Amino acid sequence: MPVYLDHAATTPISAPALAALTSVITRSGNPSSLHGSGRRARATVEAARETIAAAAGAHPTEVIFTSGGTEADNLAVKGLFWSRNAAEPRRTRILVSSIEHAAVQDTVEWLEKHEGAEVLWLPVDEHGTVSLTALKKELDDGGADSVALVTCMWANNEVGTIEPIAAIVALAAEYGIPVHSDAVQAFGSIPVNFKDSGLAAMSISGHKIGGPVGVGALLLGRAVSLTPVQHGGGQERTVRSGTLDTAGIAAFAAAAQDVTENMATESNRIAGLRDQIIDAVRQAVPDAVLRGTDPADHPNARLPGNAHFTFPGCEGDSLLFLLDMAGVESSTGSACTAGVPRPSHVLLAMGLDEDTARGAQRFSLGHTSSQQDVDAFVAALPQAHAMAKQAGMAGHQSRIQTASTR
Repeated sequence: MPVYLDHAATTPISAPALAALTSVITRSGNPSSLHGSGRRARATVEAARETIAAAAGAHPTEVIFTSGGTEADNLAVKGLFWSRNAAEPRRTRILVSSIEHAAVQDTVEWLEKHEGAEVLWLPVDEHGTVSLTALKKELDDGGADSVALVTCMWANNEVGTIEPIAAIVALAAEYGIPVHSDAVQAFGSIPVNFKDSGLAAMSISGHKIGGPVGVGALLLGRAVSLTPVQHGGGQERTVRSGTLDTAGIAAFAAAAQDVTENMATESNRIAGLRDQIIDAVRQAVPDAVLRGTDPADHPNARLPGNAHFTFPGCEGDSLLFLLDMAGVESSTGSACTAGVPRPSHVLLAMGLDEDTARGAQRFSLGHTSSQQDVDAFVAALPQAHAMAKQAGMAGHQSRIQTASTR
């Protein structure tokens, strides 16, 4: 079996989630039907809704089931923009961090292109932390009345930096501006409480916490108005239509309960393995640079399962494939279009040049990670890195644009 160090992309289904999935998936019944099978399916969905609400610090009526984090992000960002703009046409601006996942970034750009949104990309520092100074300036300089919403991820999916959500919400609240957060990476890894956060909307996903792919949720404040993205039966509070995946929802709830009940112990265990990886990389490759906040300096400012490095003079894709050949699965965190390596927009927003950003490698851990995994990685890294370094950087002609350079 390969050593799996890509839990930030997706993590294996947990035992409680698998048990719930297999128990429910063989049953018939649409949860919107009125007969016995339908009522049993509805009872399963509502029990799961209560479980997820408890895990996320929300009221059950605030849990809107979706097909995953991407749909939840689209529903929140588009729905908030349309609703706020319809109520007051001058609300055309969206303030958004420059390191968002594509599910938010592309949604905001679509609204800019097709719906007349004006987008302000909030800068980040060298660790990937959103600038509160920039946000405060945008709000205090008289432009708050034109802001439809603020959106900022709770924790970055590439470098693992945890964002100052409480401070962002507090600044926006002074002007009555709703804030959405993509908490897909944070939920299940660190304490996340929707009620205490003051957020208007928060996105979470099943397959990041040990649930199945294809189910997630948008947590939406009960007083928050949202325009639907798609139309149909209005099954979820009239803002989200579609037949609910009863089995997937049950498994999502089982995973959520499992990760939140065991979070303190498991997060400490995973963080210990992460710190071993950080130390091992620094010893094996002294010029490698940890990106994101250093847990040695700020232990609560980085996700416990994330170790992200750049390797100078080394193509990230080359290192990925060489590690893969050695039985270790990791990620570059970058996209590749038509065979041309492209650096991460997150790293560029953090101030890295393109060549440095192209040497990125993310090692992410989860509930199946073990000491044996770390030992195997440590054994495989030196040779894989040496071979990747020998191969050097591929020639390229970059045409990249990022949120922070627009």
